[in-house]
Parts: sequence; structure tokens; C-alpha cells
Amino acid sequence: MGSPAGEPAEAPAPETRADELCRAALTGDRRSLARLLTAVENRTPVAEAALRRLYPLAGRAHLVGMTGPPGAGKSTLVAALVGELRVAGRSVAVVAVDPSSPITGGAILGDRVRMQAYAGDRDVFIRSMAARGHAGGLASTTGAACAVLDAVGFGLILIETVGTGQSEVEVASAADTTVVLEAPEMGDEVQAIKAGLLEVADLVVVNKGDRPGAARTASQLRAMLGGRRGVHGPPVLITTAATGAGVPELLAAIDRRAADGALAGDGATRLARADAQVRGALADRIGRLLGEPGLIAEREDAVRAVAAHEIDPYSAADGLLAAVAGRREVQDG
Repeated sequence: MGSPAGEPAEAPAPETRADELCRAALTGDRRSLARLLTAVENRTPVAEAALRRLYPLAGRAHLVGMTGPPGAGKSTLVAALVGELRVAGRSVAVVAVDPSSPITGGAILGDRVRMQAYAGDRDVFIRSMAARGHAGGLASTTGAACAVLDAVGFGLILIETVGTGQSEVEVASAADTTVVLEAPEMGDEVQAIKAGLLEVADLVVVNKGDRPGAARTASQLRAMLGGRRGVHGPPVLITTAATGAGVPELLAAIDRRAADGALAGDGATRLARADAQVRGALADRIGRLLGEPGLIAEREDAVRAVAAHEIDPYSAADGLLAAVAGRREVQDG
């Protein structure tokens, strides 16, 4: 029976809406997939219900993190990889994490604008996500978004980080393969040795290989990395994304990583990712509980006590955790 005239229709329950979106996305409906990802990015109840259904279907995709300092050409290389994959008849999804608008919190300079050539290709799905202040070059919901894309059938997912500097090492725990880009003569040897990004690289790419110094930079990187990640260190390749030079070789190296066991379910990278996801879910749960009416006053009292140096932050946290546990026992009882 419909709603009385003049009254808005009641919104479906999150589980019902999630089921509708999941069924449609699993049959290839890209609009429903986009709506699911929006729900994930906004951490809605629909997203949680959808992930409960979709997560068991995920775990098959190869997640490839594309990171590096500004100016290395990440977006151009990602677009070139997409083109190479499409020539081979393969599907691909791209999660491009962009800086956030200070007004709306949404992504700015989105890669969907930079990859218009693939807008009508049903085997390519490109999603820009806002970092929303999350450190490490990723959005806090990047992992969940990749799980959705994995579940609906994308076998290769490229994750492009914000590109804010050398601290974007979080991508290494979010991806099965981490590709670190450098550009010719971007820094001296000392800076390269200290770069945190290079320490987590599975593949290193010197992009803009048509520039002077590209071969020299690649040679320096091979020499510096040779003794740090095994006998040979991570492979160092040279590409020129603007022309496609070296891109087939990069894709072949990525595929070798998958073939060599980078997707093992008990691998260190996937265990670290699962640990981060569980910790994130726990933090969300605790934060939500602390926002319930019955605990708001207790939390505010604890904050005031810490501010007045009457108790320390650790004791306050212990007290609030005990209050959360007690509340859950009452609810479950």
C-alpha cells in the first residue's frame, strides 16, 4: 500500500537498499556500482550492509598501488596502463585518491576528468575519492571501495595516491603490488636512499624516460636498492607514459607479481590489510558507541577531566572502554 497523498514515501531499510544495489552492481549496472561506492565513501548504513554481502565475493583481484612524488606522472601512467589493458581485452578499475575540497569535502582534480577517453567503456571503471584529510596518500575508505570493485568482477584495480610527497607509504598495506614512480633527476642519491616510498616498492618506475638523465637515474636506483630488498632488489623500469614506451613491460612485471604469489590469501601484505581493516572497523564501532546519548555525558566528563589534568588520557580511555563494554553487556542481556 502506498503512502498517503502528500506524504513522502518511507525510505527502504539499509539492508533492503543494499541488497538492491548489490544485485544490480553484480549484473553489471555501473550506476548502482557508483551509488554503492558513494555509500562506502560516506560510511552509510547501506555501505555496511552491502559490504557484509559483497566481502565474501572479493579477494580475487590484484590491487596495484601507484604512488610517487608530485610531478612523476602518476595519472598519465595510470591512463597508459588502462589503454594497454584495453588493447589486451582486459577490464580494469581505477581508484584515484585526490585532494579534498575544503568546502564540500569532495575530490578535486578528479582523474575522471583526465581519463575522458574511457568514459563510455564498460570494461573500465574510474572512481575519484577524496582524501578528506586522511594521511598516507589514501582515503580512509579506499580498502572498502576496492573490495566492492573486486566483488563485482574487476580482476585488476589500480590505486593512485594523492601525490603529496614521500610519506605515502600506506599504499603498501592496501595493495598487493606497490609501484613507486620517480622522474629523472628528481633528487640526489642521499634523498633517494632516505625516501620511505622506495623502501616499500615492489616495482620502481623511472617515468618520463625521454628526458635526459632517465637511464642514469634508473642505474642509480638499481645500485642503491640492490642490497635492501634481497640480492637483486625490486625491478627498476623506465617508461614514457605520454608515448606508451615501456608500458607493456611494466604491465608484464605487474602480471608476474600476481603469478608469483602476490595474491596469496595468507601473504604478509593481505594479512596486514585485513588487520588494518579490522582495526578500522573497531575504531568506527567504538566511535559510534561513544556518540550514543547514554555515553556522551560520560565522554564529555572524561575530556574535561583530562583537560584539567585531573586524570591522564590513558585512564580516561580505559574508563570509557569499560563503559562501552558495560553498555554492550546490558544491551545483549
